[in-house]
This record gives sequence, C-alpha cells and structure tokens, in this order.
Amino acid sequence: MNDSSKPEFDQYANSYTQLHAANIKASGEEPPYFAAYKAKFMAGKSPTRADAVPLEILDFGCGVGNSIPHLQQAFPKANLNGADLSGESVAVASASHGAIASFKVIDSNNLPYEDASFDLILVACVFHHIPPEQRRHWMAELRRVLKPTGQLFVFEHNILNPLTVKAVNDCPFDEDAILLPRKELLGLAKGASFTRVNAQYVVFFPRPLSALRQLEPLMGWIPFGAQYVVYATP
Repeated sequence: MNDSSKPEFDQYANSYTQLHAANIKASGEEPPYFAAYKAKFMAGKSPTRADAVPLEILDFGCGVGNSIPHLQQAFPKANLNGADLSGESVAVASASHGAIASFKVIDSNNLPYEDASFDLILVACVFHHIPPEQRRHWMAELRRVLKPTGQLFVFEHNILNPLTVKAVNDCPFDEDAILLPRKELLGLAKGASFTRVNAQYVVFFPRPLSALRQLEPLMGWIPFGAQYVVYATP
C-alpha cells in the first residue's frame, strides 16, 4: 500500500459494498457470506475458544469495516480494531461500526500500533493491492504487531481459478490488483520469521451447490478454490 492507492479507495468508500455485491453476483452470494466465512475459519483454527477470553483482533486493510460484525459474532468477547490507508473508508467504518470497534488510518509506512498488540490478525484480500516490492515490509509489520502466541490469517484470491481472475479483472476497485500465487504468500510469511505456516484453498462452491460446502474442509489441498488462506504463528 502506498500513497498512490489512497485516492482510489477514498473514491469507492461510499459505493464499495454495492460494487462488491455486483462483482460477486455469479457466486449467488452477498458480501456478508464471504466476510462471515473468513471469521468462522479463524474461529475454527484459533487455539483459544472464541468466547473464552477478550482477544485483541486487528482487521488490516479493513476498508469500510464489513468484516467487523462477523468478527464480533465469531469472537464475542474480542476487542476489535481496524486499520486502513483510506481515510474515507475508515470514516465510513467508524460511522457504521464505531460502537463495536476502534479504527485507525495508516498514514505512514508503519502500522499505528505497538509491538505485540494483537492475538489475531485478519488480512482479507489486501496483499494484491500492495505493490510487490512493498509486500515484504508489510508482512514484517504484521509480524511485529502480533503477539508471540498470536495467529495471522491472510486470505487471497486464487490466481489458478479462472472465474476468480475474471472477477478481479472486471472489478473497478481492483484496477491496481497484482494477484499473488500461494507460493509467494507462503514465502512472505516464512521470510518474516513465522515458524508455523499453513495454507489451504477455500470457497469452492457457489450458492446453487451449497449442499456440497460441507466437503470444503476436506478439499483444502485442491487448487480450485476461489481463494486461499495462509495462516501462521510466530
């Protein structure tokens, strides 16, 4: 993320949800389905019961905050935080979800948090907006603000899925997108000194085939999911 990307997402702050819904229409789902999917995945992989302790959670690249209600549902005792480069997006997020989360604008090359601040970090389809030469830096920043016992979850579009690639190419706010293969994201995590790094493909079936979604936990090795997730601990 750099300053050149800031006006783009400021421009889409008030129309982001509608544009996103139109872009994923072929899936038969609305944006909340995918936000809830990610939050539930995190809860399922977390070593601590979601309702057991007041975890500190960061949504990096939170945009207009659409993931926040779903993170609250999945982690009802968590302290929720969101950070984004787009000031207009953060303003929308604060207006909509300020009662349940705290938001900050990223106005420098560093996250506005102290070292080891968070138990869980969500990064939902953000890295493809970060210029390749800056990705290593931001992965290191995520590692810096994660607690030694914390977990990082990075969801990205699967470059091997042609329907996903078409959706990205057709999306107005993905004009700057440079998709990254799973191998690159795994390398970024390992290069930032994460020692336990895992990955799997996710989101396989559109709504008309939703009855088959119960099989998805067994299909993580198949490179046809619409997205993939890299999840790691220090």
